[in-house]
Amino acid sequence: MAREKNYVSEAVMRRMPKYYRYLTDMESNGIERISSKELSQRMGLTASQIRQDFNCFGGFGQQGYGYNVSELRQEIHNILGLTNDNNFIVIGAGNLGQALANYTGFEKEGFTVKALFDINPRLIGLSIRGIPVYDIDELETHIARNQVHMVAICTPKEKAQEIADKVIGCGIKAIWNFAAIDIATPPDVIVENVHLSDSLYTLSFRMNDL
Repeated sequence: MAREKNYVSEAVMRRMPKYYRYLTDMESNGIERISSKELSQRMGLTASQIRQDFNCFGGFGQQGYGYNVSELRQEIHNILGLTNDNNFIVIGAGNLGQALANYTGFEKEGFTVKALFDINPRLIGLSIRGIPVYDIDELETHIARNQVHMVAICTPKEKAQEIADKVIGCGIKAIWNFAAIDIATPPDVIVENVHLSDSLYTLSFRMNDL
Protein backbone atom coordinates (compact mmCIF):
# COMPACT_ATOMS: atom_id res chain seq x y z
CA MET A 1 0.00 0.00 0.00
CA ALA A 2 1.41 3.39 -0.95
CA ARG A 3 2.04 5.79 1.90
CA GLU A 4 1.83 9.55 1.75
CA LYS A 5 5.22 11.08 2.52
CA ASN A 6 5.35 14.20 4.62
CA TYR A 7 8.57 16.12 5.12
CA VAL A 8 11.16 13.65 6.38
CA SER A 9 14.19 14.97 8.24
CA GLU A 10 17.71 13.71 7.64
CA ALA A 11 17.70 12.13 11.12
CA VAL A 12 14.54 10.13 10.42
CA MET A 13 15.86 9.03 7.04
CA ARG A 14 19.06 7.79 8.68
CA ARG A 15 17.08 5.66 11.12
CA MET A 16 14.92 3.90 8.53
CA PRO A 17 17.64 1.45 7.38
CA LYS A 18 18.26 0.56 11.03
CA TYR A 19 14.57 -0.23 11.51
CA TYR A 20 14.68 -2.36 8.38
CA ARG A 21 17.76 -4.25 9.58
CA TYR A 22 16.27 -5.01 12.98
CA LEU A 23 12.91 -6.04 11.55
CA THR A 24 14.59 -8.31 9.02
CA ASP A 25 16.43 -10.08 11.84
CA MET A 26 13.24 -10.38 13.88
CA GLU A 27 11.30 -11.81 10.95
CA SER A 28 14.03 -14.36 10.27
CA ASN A 29 13.84 -15.38 13.95
CA GLY A 30 10.10 -15.99 13.72
CA ILE A 31 8.91 -12.94 15.68
CA GLU A 32 5.44 -12.05 14.40
CA ARG A 33 4.58 -8.89 16.29
CA ILE A 34 6.26 -6.32 18.49
CA SER A 35 5.23 -3.23 20.46
CA SER A 36 6.93 0.14 20.14
CA LYS A 37 8.25 -0.33 23.69
CA GLU A 38 9.82 -3.69 22.86
CA LEU A 39 11.24 -2.32 19.64
CA SER A 40 12.67 0.67 21.49
CA GLN A 41 14.42 -1.60 23.97
CA ARG A 42 16.02 -3.58 21.17
CA MET A 43 17.16 -0.53 19.24
CA GLY A 44 18.13 1.86 22.00
CA LEU A 45 15.51 4.45 21.01
CA THR A 46 12.44 5.70 22.86
CA ALA A 47 9.00 4.35 22.01
CA SER A 48 7.88 7.93 21.39
CA GLN A 49 10.69 8.48 18.88
CA ILE A 50 9.74 5.33 16.99
CA ARG A 51 6.10 6.37 16.76
CA GLN A 52 7.09 9.86 15.61
CA ASP A 53 9.35 8.42 12.93
CA PHE A 54 6.64 6.14 11.58
CA ASN A 55 4.09 8.97 11.65
CA CYS A 56 6.20 10.73 9.01
CA PHE A 57 4.88 8.06 6.64
CA GLY A 58 1.32 7.91 7.89
CA GLY A 59 1.88 5.70 10.92
CA PHE A 60 1.82 1.91 11.25
CA GLY A 61 0.50 -0.62 13.72
CA GLN A 62 -2.63 -0.85 15.83
CA GLN A 63 -3.21 0.41 19.35
CA GLY A 64 -3.18 -2.50 21.76
CA TYR A 65 -1.61 -4.82 19.18
CA GLY A 66 1.65 -3.19 18.22
CA TYR A 67 3.28 -3.87 14.89
CA ASN A 68 3.09 -6.88 12.64
CA VAL A 69 6.80 -7.46 12.03
CA SER A 70 6.48 -8.81 8.51
CA GLU A 71 4.08 -6.07 7.38
CA LEU A 72 6.14 -3.30 8.97
CA ARG A 73 9.31 -4.63 7.38
CA GLN A 74 7.59 -4.61 3.99
CA GLU A 75 6.36 -1.04 4.49
CA ILE A 76 9.89 0.15 5.25
CA HIS A 77 11.20 -1.96 2.36
CA ASN A 78 8.92 0.09 0.11
CA ILE A 79 9.84 3.40 1.76
CA LEU A 80 13.53 2.71 1.16
CA GLY A 81 12.85 2.04 -2.51
CA LEU A 82 14.05 -1.54 -2.29
CA THR A 83 11.26 -2.64 -4.63
CA ASN A 84 13.38 -1.28 -7.50
CA ASP A 85 16.21 -3.06 -9.28
CA ASN A 86 19.33 -0.90 -9.33
CA ASN A 87 22.35 -1.73 -11.44
CA PHE A 88 25.56 -0.09 -10.34
CA ILE A 89 29.19 -0.02 -11.32
CA VAL A 90 32.27 0.24 -9.15
CA ILE A 91 35.12 2.57 -10.09
CA GLY A 92 38.32 1.40 -8.48
CA ALA A 93 38.92 -2.35 -8.47
CA GLY A 94 41.33 -2.45 -5.53
CA ASN A 95 40.62 -4.19 -2.24
CA LEU A 96 37.56 -2.13 -1.36
CA GLY A 97 36.08 -2.24 -4.85
CA GLN A 98 36.55 -5.99 -5.00
CA ALA A 99 34.98 -6.37 -1.57
CA LEU A 100 31.84 -4.58 -2.81
CA ALA A 101 31.74 -6.80 -5.88
CA ASN A 102 32.16 -9.95 -3.79
CA TYR A 103 29.40 -9.10 -1.32
CA THR A 104 26.25 -10.92 -2.39
CA GLY A 105 23.96 -9.31 0.18
CA PHE A 106 23.34 -6.27 -2.03
CA GLU A 107 21.76 -8.42 -4.72
CA LYS A 108 19.12 -9.70 -2.29
CA GLU A 109 17.84 -6.13 -2.04
CA GLY A 110 17.99 -5.38 -5.76
CA PHE A 111 21.45 -3.80 -6.06
CA THR A 112 23.60 -5.57 -8.63
CA VAL A 113 27.21 -4.76 -9.48
CA LYS A 114 27.48 -5.03 -13.26
CA ALA A 115 31.07 -3.92 -13.86
CA LEU A 116 34.23 -2.58 -12.28
CA PHE A 117 36.66 -0.05 -13.77
CA ASP A 118 40.31 0.63 -13.04
CA ILE A 119 43.51 2.09 -14.50
CA ASN A 120 45.74 -0.77 -13.35
CA PRO A 121 46.63 -2.99 -16.36
CA ARG A 122 47.09 -5.96 -14.02
CA LEU A 123 43.42 -5.75 -13.01
CA ILE A 124 41.86 -4.90 -16.37
CA GLY A 125 40.42 -8.01 -17.97
CA LEU A 126 40.02 -9.89 -14.70
CA SER A 127 36.69 -11.10 -13.38
CA ILE A 128 35.53 -10.64 -9.78
CA ARG A 129 32.79 -13.15 -8.98
CA GLY A 130 31.93 -13.14 -12.66
CA ILE A 131 31.90 -9.34 -12.84
CA PRO A 132 34.34 -7.96 -15.44
CA VAL A 133 36.96 -5.30 -14.76
CA TYR A 134 37.22 -2.77 -17.59
CA ASP A 135 39.67 -0.05 -18.47
CA ILE A 136 38.58 3.31 -17.09
CA ASP A 137 38.76 4.67 -20.64
CA GLU A 138 35.66 2.58 -21.42
CA LEU A 139 33.64 4.15 -18.61
CA GLU A 140 31.67 6.76 -20.55
CA THR A 141 30.85 4.35 -23.38
CA HIS A 142 29.71 1.70 -20.91
CA ILE A 143 27.38 4.10 -19.11
CA ALA A 144 25.92 5.29 -22.41
CA ARG A 145 25.22 1.74 -23.60
CA ASN A 146 23.98 0.20 -20.36
CA GLN A 147 21.38 0.91 -17.72
CA VAL A 148 23.54 2.21 -14.89
CA HIS A 149 21.56 3.65 -12.00
CA MET A 150 24.36 4.46 -9.59
CA VAL A 151 28.14 4.53 -9.27
CA ALA A 152 30.33 3.49 -6.35
CA ILE A 153 33.63 5.39 -6.21
CA CYS A 154 36.46 3.44 -4.56
CA THR A 155 39.41 5.38 -5.95
CA PRO A 156 42.15 7.32 -4.14
CA LYS A 157 40.81 10.66 -2.95
CA GLU A 158 42.93 12.56 -5.46
CA LYS A 159 40.88 11.08 -8.31
CA ALA A 160 37.43 10.99 -6.71
CA GLN A 161 36.17 14.43 -7.75
CA GLU A 162 37.40 13.96 -11.31
CA ILE A 163 35.59 10.63 -11.52
CA ALA A 164 32.45 12.11 -9.99
CA ASP A 165 32.43 14.95 -12.52
CA LYS A 166 32.86 12.46 -15.35
CA VAL A 167 29.96 10.18 -14.34
CA ILE A 168 27.72 13.15 -13.61
CA GLY A 169 28.46 14.35 -17.14
CA CYS A 170 27.24 10.95 -18.32
CA GLY A 171 23.90 11.46 -16.58
CA ILE A 172 24.48 9.55 -13.34
CA LYS A 173 22.30 10.93 -10.53
CA ALA A 174 23.38 8.74 -7.57
CA ILE A 175 26.92 8.29 -6.25
CA TRP A 176 28.10 6.07 -3.39
CA ASN A 177 31.46 7.59 -2.47
CA PHE A 178 34.03 5.58 -0.50
CA ALA A 179 36.97 7.86 -1.29
CA ALA A 180 38.43 9.69 1.70
CA ILE A 181 37.05 13.04 0.58
CA ASP A 182 33.62 14.68 0.36
CA ILE A 183 32.89 15.16 -3.32
CA ALA A 184 30.94 18.14 -4.63
CA THR A 185 27.87 17.51 -6.77
CA PRO A 186 25.06 19.57 -8.31
CA PRO A 187 21.78 19.81 -6.34
CA ASP A 188 20.10 17.21 -8.56
CA VAL A 189 22.75 14.55 -7.90
CA ILE A 190 22.51 12.44 -4.75
CA VAL A 191 25.78 11.53 -3.06
CA GLU A 192 26.32 9.32 -0.02
CA ASN A 193 29.81 9.79 1.41
CA VAL A 194 31.02 6.76 3.35
CA HIS A 195 34.17 7.43 5.36
CA LEU A 196 35.28 4.25 7.08
CA SER A 197 38.00 6.12 8.94
CA ASP A 198 35.38 8.35 10.61
CA SER A 199 33.81 5.29 12.26
CA LEU A 200 37.20 4.03 13.35
CA TYR A 201 38.17 7.40 14.84
CA THR A 202 34.83 7.61 16.65
CA LEU A 203 35.46 4.17 18.10
CA SER A 204 38.92 5.26 19.21
CA PHE A 205 37.47 8.37 20.87
CA ARG A 206 34.88 6.35 22.75
CA MET A 207 37.52 3.86 23.90
CA ASN A 208 39.15 6.68 25.85
CA ASP A 209 36.12 6.65 28.18
CA LEU A 210 36.56 3.00 29.13
